[in-house]
Amino acid sequence: MKKIIIGGIIVALIVVLGWFGKKNSKSIIEYETDKLYRTTIVKKTVATGKVLPLEEVEIKPQVSGIIDKIYLEEGKIVKKGDLIATVRIVPNEQSLTSVRGQITNLKINLNNSLISYNRNKKLFDKGVISRSEFEKVELAYNQAKQAVKNAQNDYQIILKGSTGSGASANTNIRATTSGMILEIPVKEGYQVIQSNNFNAGTTIASIADMSKMIFEGKVDEAEVGKLKEGIAIEVSLGAIDNKKFPAKLNFIAPKGTEENGAVQFKIKADVTLDKNIFVRAGYSANAEIVLEQKDSVLSIKEALLQFDKKTEKPYVEVKVGDGKYERKDVEIGLSDGINAELISGVTEKDEIKVWNKNAKKKKEEKK
Repeated sequence: MKKIIIGGIIVALIVVLGWFGKKNSKSIIEYETDKLYRTTIVKKTVATGKVLPLEEVEIKPQVSGIIDKIYLEEGKIVKKGDLIATVRIVPNEQSLTSVRGQITNLKINLNNSLISYNRNKKLFDKGVISRSEFEKVELAYNQAKQAVKNAQNDYQIILKGSTGSGASANTNIRATTSGMILEIPVKEGYQVIQSNNFNAGTTIASIADMSKMIFEGKVDEAEVGKLKEGIAIEVSLGAIDNKKFPAKLNFIAPKGTEENGAVQFKIKADVTLDKNIFVRAGYSANAEIVLEQKDSVLSIKEALLQFDKKTEKPYVEVKVGDGKYERKDVEIGLSDGINAELISGVTEKDEIKVWNKNAKKKKEEKK
């Protein structure tokens, strides 16, 4: 009886162990694999900025006063010399009083010079004084007349903005170049200040040739060293979908500026416009710039790469048998974020493990 009980326990134990062994048997996991291929890898960077006219001219008044009349509006095409606005002079009373007093003093001097001139002319006609002495008196008289005339002109300029003898009064604001009026920041009744050595003056209007546009943007310091003047780029505008404009890089700033902890360098490029599309000044734009390109190089998908935690060097796992993979260190070159140039480590015949992507799972069943 005792032997029977012990035998039953042994049989039960064998059954239980067999069940656990079957339960814990590991399944063989087969992963999908991929191979190397040849493709063109292009590394690009994107510079953000805007498109601006190549040359923008600001029109400023030659006299201070109040805008009397504006004859044109923004968006109009003008030619050099076209009248844009007129300025009404508001004379400075202190200046007027000063010039009037100056004119009075000069007229007194002129009368005195005239008396001296008439007296010496009679003496010269009688031969009492020499020609050289008379010419000195005559010169003083002529200078006195000119001084009065100059003071009177100054008075007219202060009062009206012009002497009236010029072809165009200073109060007429005219276009100094041909193009489109981009902006008129003033209105009728606004007070304006003339441009001089101490003041930039009030801008009456800004004019630009809209057929000549440039892209102006910024690139990061990590990429500016790979840029060269003269390279071709493509500019896309936020306001115009599905259209890219060819451009040529013509300027790279020699000095960078720090923005949000990163050093940025200004770049400029001449943009070739489409005659059928009107591009407005100030459109936001992105410029795609090719930093490096390699054609038909042996490549690997970046998703296949793993990186060693200690050395941070890339490696892949190559299939060597059913469910068996072997690690191989690789050397990569140019990358565009999706494809990477494979320099060494594996061959085109190798089957490379696709991480975290199971093709099928097989469970070995013990019968």
